[in-house]
Amino acid sequence: MASFTAGKHAEAVVRASQQEIWDVLRDPDLMARFTPFLQSITETRSGEGGGETVHWVWQMTGLDVPGIDLKPRFTEKMVFAEPDRIDFTHDPPTDAGAKAEKASVEGWYELSPADDVEPGATNLVIDLQITVDLPVPKVAGGVVRTAMARVVDQMGDRFSANLLKHLGTTQV
Repeated sequence: MASFTAGKHAEAVVRASQQEIWDVLRDPDLMARFTPFLQSITETRSGEGGGETVHWVWQMTGLDVPGIDLKPRFTEKMVFAEPDRIDFTHDPPTDAGAKAEKASVEGWYELSPADDVEPGATNLVIDLQITVDLPVPKVAGGVVRTAMARVVDQMGDRFSANLLKHLGTTQV
């Protein structure tokens, strides 16, 4: 088993309020609907009051990695600092009988007013790293990383288009 990682950093100024964008990024159903290859996101909560922990369990559809049937499921600890930032870190279940997760995502979304560019617009910055464990030799790394980068770019492009369509807006 070898681990492979692909990342994405994207910045845009969107003609929508920070709250409108926040409401989409905070909604697991919309995120699943707008993100290609993502079948569902299930939100779980534990703890109470100030100690509450939120997890999103991401279930992917099949991903096109040469010679491999890949349908990852992974658990992310979500930290929401409304309306400015969402951080997510891989936090797989540790209870007895929990299935090992062979994929993970680490990253964040950051939102801030972009009134200096256009009144009412929002700066949206996304940074993430996707890691998968695959039953392929490390020498296949170049092919796998190229395929992963292509998939991640496609996911980002389609998510952006779906977000803008949902908001009924465009980028500046």
